[in-house]
Amino acid sequence: MLETISVQKFNYSPIHRGNAYKKRADLMTTKVNISIATKRLSPSVLQSRCKSPDSCLMSQQENTIGIISGLSAMATLTFLEKLQFWSSRNAKQQHVPPFIVCSDPATRKNNNIAENLLQKRLFLEESGAGCIVMPCHMCHQWYPHVSKGCSVPFLDVSECVATEVKEANLKPVEAGRSNVRIGVLAAADSPLVATFYQHKLHSQGLECILADKPTTEHMVIPMMEALKQKDMEGARNLLRIAVQVLLVRGVNLVILAADEFQGLLPCDDPLLNKCIDPMDALARSAIKWAHQSKQIIIDQ
Repeated sequence: MLETISVQKFNYSPIHRGNAYKKRADLMTTKVNISIATKRLSPSVLQSRCKSPDSCLMSQQENTIGIISGLSAMATLTFLEKLQFWSSRNAKQQHVPPFIVCSDPATRKNNNIAENLLQKRLFLEESGAGCIVMPCHMCHQWYPHVSKGCSVPFLDVSECVATEVKEANLKPVEAGRSNVRIGVLAAADSPLVATFYQHKLHSQGLECILADKPTTEHMVIPMMEALKQKDMEGARNLLRIAVQVLLVRGVNLVILAADEFQGLLPCDDPLLNKCIDPMDALARSAIKWAHQSKQIIIDQ
């Protein structure tokens, strides 16, 4: 007998926006106040430009979050919405922590994406960020390279998710099983992303179930093609089937590990209670870090 486990076990509500996400994608507008740095900059250029407060925007707040914009500007804007959403629901800190965004529209066209992301990280460090996040699923495959040698905490989205799932104390949905199963649904062109989640979940004593070959070939790949053709209803139905397939395999929850999946299901879809958006976990972890960092400064 299956036990119904809701994402409410986390005491969080899913914030997939459905129609609101689509409208935002159409309008490409935002009202948030963002500091944006563009272009690829070498460490020497960064150092020379940041010597003077007049030549570089330097954050003077120790709990500033540095945000590396990835391959999708929309994913970055969505993450900023999540920062605002979860900050407003934090009893100890109801305002958005200070943040700096480093965005380069040419990242997707760059031949060396990993180096481009590394330059962004260096810029954010020089600009006074006390913590770095990279809210882009595709870019997460370069996390080991980009985070290596970072002088400040660089939050790993897969670790943030694994930690929250472990702390939720979920129970196996199948009688007789000892391990909790978590499904991971990633884009077919970024298999390394699913592997990162698999390793982090295993480190927390959780069993990870990836989409099998038939699911990938008959649901995930056609879903991505439907999105390219702007067939939202077709893509939505394929995502529902892919999630259901993982649930039938006995998983408690399904991690939606692709930027394209955000906002695809309508906010009233009951399947969202069985899904995790990793960027929610990343936003909550960043807010927690900012609050703790600020508290340390106050105590000093």
